[in-house]
Amino acid sequence: MNIDEAIMLMTDLIKTTIFVGGPVLGAALVGGVLIGIVQTATQINEASIGFVVKAGCVMLVVLVGGTSLASRTVQYTRETFSRITQVVR
Repeated sequence: MNIDEAIMLMTDLIKTTIFVGGPVLGAALVGGVLIGIVQTATQINEASIGFVVKAGCVMLVVLVGGTSLASRTVQYTRETFSRITQVVR
């Protein structure tokens, strides 16, 4: 394995991580910001409300896009396992 192939493996890893984790983290971020704005406006400072909203947003994203996220993860895993023979040389 040369340096170009190692860089390609790491690039694929980062792309897959962003593709799989990005929507989930983005939904949690948006839900957290929105509930933070609502809590600030209403002066209700209850931590459990924010947690429930963020968990709901994450669950919604996983329910809607879970199949594409899982298929991308499985595809990356298969490609990585098929490259094991090249890595150990």
